[in-house]
Amino acid sequence: MSAEPPTVNEATLTVRRAELLGPVLGRVVGMLAARAQCPIDRLDDALLLTDAVAAHAPGHTANGRVTVHVHAEPEGLSLRIGPLPAEGAQALVDAASLPGIGNVFQRVADDVRTDGSELLLHLAFRSDTSH
Repeated sequence: MSAEPPTVNEATLTVRRAELLGPVLGRVVGMLAARAQCPIDRLDDALLLTDAVAAHAPGHTANGRVTVHVHAEPEGLSLRIGPLPAEGAQALVDAASLPGIGNVFQRVADDVRTDGSELLLHLAFRSDTSH
């Protein structure tokens, strides 16, 4: 009897119309987070991240298309936004700062990194690693 391979719980989407990015990304993240048994409070945080990506990413692409890779597992959810133009990842992080609130990505995500032309966001689900 062989063990079944683990189910891959990820999706990559490319959205060409900025007004569709929020609704599509929110639904994809919600579906993958549910399959990963995401706690409801962290699902709210994940949707805040998708809203911030949708609001700011279209202005930081070279061709108007936004590509997001979403990966969810029982430990957490990761978003990889890109490829973006040179300095686009840092510009996207900088754009997510709101007066009186601060940077949405840095306040909500457990890890925010720029890696060349990509922005990497990670949200942990476990109570011992989430904030």
